[in-house]
Amino acid sequence: MTLPIANAPCSWGVDDPKNPDLPPYTKVLQEASAAGYHSIELGPWSYLPTDAATLTAELQRYSLSLVGGTIFDDLVSEHNFEHILALTHNICRNLSQAPQAQPIYEGHFSPPYLVIIDFGNPQRARFAGQSMQAPRLDTADWNRLIGHIIAVREIAWREYGVRPVVHPHAGGCIEFADEIELLAAQIPHHTAGLCLDTGHLYYSGMDPLTWLERYFSRIDYLHFKDVNPQVFRNVLARGLDFFTACAQGVMCPLGKGAIDYPAVRDLLAARGYQGWITIEQERDPRQAQGSLRDVTDSLTYLRSVGF
Repeated sequence: MTLPIANAPCSWGVDDPKNPDLPPYTKVLQEASAAGYHSIELGPWSYLPTDAATLTAELQRYSLSLVGGTIFDDLVSEHNFEHILALTHNICRNLSQAPQAQPIYEGHFSPPYLVIIDFGNPQRARFAGQSMQAPRLDTADWNRLIGHIIAVREIAWREYGVRPVVHPHAGGCIEFADEIELLAAQIPHHTAGLCLDTGHLYYSGMDPLTWLERYFSRIDYLHFKDVNPQVFRNVLARGLDFFTACAQGVMCPLGKGAIDYPAVRDLLAARGYQGWITIEQERDPRQAQGSLRDVTDSLTYLRSVGF
């Protein structure tokens, strides 16, 4: 079982493009290539060049392609929706014009993927990983969220041929078991796939193996993270929000945390998974000097256990 494995700018601490501490994008591209990756995610809009020709030239300079791009924003509020629509067009336009990650086999929804993540509710961010404390959306807000995801899907797929996948995320309004189940019931696979993330499943109180098995038929794309269990217990006890927890080192290189990747490999092999995997390790960008070592170690580890 040899699967294609990518990385993402968040492994260098790139989440907010306005953060003054971000490393230059050339460092991210150069180090991803040096670590042995052939594909990368786009990261937050405006971090990599927004002009498609310039983006293409920079990716080709480092022998990289794009496996996906991400909407990481408030998908619930009506007042933010025009911004979301514009963002969808911008991201999908570049995903459709820049070098694309190679498909694995015919019949599977191929990259590039538009990864759709709701994030922007301060109360939910505060209670990331704490299902009992986290407030749920009321019916009207939830239905608006679902409607916005479907509208984004229509643009991505019909106008650009980019496959949308919904990513449950710690600190967002689609995080916990009940929310994933409701999402899957309301958005069928022909509309959008799932991008399940082992680290976020663990962070939010779910066993990654159980949930990968449960929703295997809905998964188009996977994110792999690992979680330092000691740091995790500490940040939950202190009530830290998700990105503060990341700055404290809650995410660690694969194979050095709580997630059993040999067991994940056995499950995916048994079920015949043939999609892409992207490794991520969120961090404070001021710690990006350790990124090359960590992304190299994570890729080496995955290959060593049979991916």
